[in-house]
Amino acid sequence: MPAPLVFGDVSVGPGETRDLHLKLSETFTGGSVTMPVRVIRAVEPGPVVYISAGLHGDELNGVGVVHELMLGETLKLTSGAVILLPVVNVPGFEASTRYLPDRRDLNRSFPGSPRGSLASRIASVFMEEIVSKCDYGIDLHSAALQRTNFPNVRADFANPAAKRMALAFGCGLVVDGPGPVGALRREACKAGVPTIILEAGEPCKIEPNVLQIGLRGVRNVLMHLKMLGGKTHRPPFQALIRKTLWVRAREGGLLRYHIAPGDIVEESQPLATHYSILGDQHEVLLSPSDGIVLGMTTMPAVKPGEPVVHLAIPEKPVARYKRALAKLPSHSLHLKIRHDLATNIHVTHPSPAAQEQFAKARLLRKKQKNETPSPEHHEPEKDEG
Repeated sequence: MPAPLVFGDVSVGPGETRDLHLKLSETFTGGSVTMPVRVIRAVEPGPVVYISAGLHGDELNGVGVVHELMLGETLKLTSGAVILLPVVNVPGFEASTRYLPDRRDLNRSFPGSPRGSLASRIASVFMEEIVSKCDYGIDLHSAALQRTNFPNVRADFANPAAKRMALAFGCGLVVDGPGPVGALRREACKAGVPTIILEAGEPCKIEPNVLQIGLRGVRNVLMHLKMLGGKTHRPPFQALIRKTLWVRAREGGLLRYHIAPGDIVEESQPLATHYSILGDQHEVLLSPSDGIVLGMTTMPAVKPGEPVVHLAIPEKPVARYKRALAKLPSHSLHLKIRHDLATNIHVTHPSPAAQEQFAKARLLRKKQKNETPSPEHHEPEKDEG
């Protein structure tokens, strides 16, 4: 008989589902601040996976995903156990803010310390009570305030198990990187618990199609780990991303966007145009590379240096991804979420002059490409993932 999972004085045996509250801190009046947890365990032994959300208190899309896993379609596990954590940063969630009351970022405070700051103590509780009991982790996030992210999964490709989970999740964009210093996924991987994150949508919202992406991805990973039966859903393409860059404003004013999250762009393509507050057109921001719009600001008023568009630079030519999208039916989830995220951004056509400049740049690149001699021998192209 497999050993029970123990959380404080709560024990969860095979085939059981238990709810519990882990103490994180105390209020000014001495009342307990607790983190809600649901543990679902199959009869058969298998991996233990934590699924967490609300590490930033204003990122509600992940909260919606975990809530739906609790209240919607039942997780009929064939083996192993899942630990569902709808809100990790309880104080931030109650205040509708990204941060904790001490203004620290919980997702920069791991692995934490039981004698440190509030953020450090909460991180320590999470590592001790959750991560130490798990084999894998999925952490759900949205963009920061006044930004939106096209759904993408991030994992450290140097960790083979994390990379396999990221690919199994089923997002079109899979971004390589260990995560920032102090991030949960970075420290969990160091502790031997491969962890990936989903970045999708805006803060302070539960967006319906982001919810569907998250639910489908979590279930895909559980199927990959042989914990759940069913058929996995695959994206129209999977681009492995090892490089991203921000295109930033060079002057203050208002932006008119020419692209939206998830769009595939070419080098020199107009991304946005600066206008003065009195309506004078200034600079046109051009894409520095072929890429895919990973995220962008939803705030059209900018100052110099502020981020505007976050570009993912895939290793393969973007034309292959355009071809894949052209074959999709209009009701596909990928296209629906591109449409939904774009509705929150006022997208306009660039000026005729900017369009003409882009057309000339495109012709020049095509000419240069045609004039470049092809290598005599080359390796056959392999599908990514």
